Amino acid sequence: MESNQAIAALGALALEKRLDIFRLLVRAEPEGLPAGDIARALNVQPNTLSTHLAILSRAGLLQSERDGRSIIYRVQLDHLRTLVLFLLQDCCGGNAELCAPILAELSPCC
Repeated sequence: MESNQAIAALGALALEKRLDIFRLLVRAEPEGLPAGDIARALNVQPNTLSTHLAILSRAGLLQSERDGRSIIYRVQLDHLRTLVLFLLQDCCGGNAELCAPILAELSPCC
C-alpha cells in the first residue's frame, strides 16, 4: 500500500459518522447491509449517508452491489487488511515479542 492510499482511507474514517458506518458494516460481514438499513440503524438522512458512503467507497474501504432496488454495502476486507498491515509494517523495529500483543488482539475475530 502506498502512503497516499493509507492517508485516503484514514481520512475517510476521520469523521465520527463515517467511522460508525464502517464499524456497522464490519459487524454485518459478510452479508453487508442495504443503504436504507444503514440510515435507519445510525439515524442518518439518506442524502447525507450517500455522501459518506461515496467517500468511504472512493477510499477503497467499501464496495457496493445492486440487489434489485437496493444497494448492498460491504467492507473491502482485503483493503482493510492491507491498511492494518501497512500501519504495522515496521512494528517495533521487527521485534516480534513487542508486536505479539497487538497481533493477539486481532486474531480472535478472524
